[in-house]
Amino acid sequence: MQTFSIRELRERSGDLSREVKEGRLALVTSHGQPLFVSVPFTDELLESGVHTAMAVSLFKSGEVTLARAARLARMSLSQFLAHISAQGIPAVDHDPAELEHELAAFDATR
Repeated sequence: MQTFSIRELRERSGDLSREVKEGRLALVTSHGQPLFVSVPFTDELLESGVHTAMAVSLFKSGEVTLARAARLARMSLSQFLAHISAQGIPAVDHDPAELEHELAAFDATR
């Protein structure tokens, strides 16, 4: 999530607009303190509400865990898993090399 100070908004409004157009949240601060979050106006926002749209966005960007995203969306973990699965969003994102290492270690213990 990109962060902008309130002072930067005049010079960087184009950057903020790009973030939102690309579907990413942006944080605006005043004197170093969070002031507001810009949330892209998407079908997800209209269908599921701001809490769920923010939770999905923050989870997809890796900024919050699955459990935190579920709490933010005001859903149980299983409900949130079903929600992101219906959108084709993977619940787990492993590095392929790490996965190969884990599988090799698993095979070695057999």
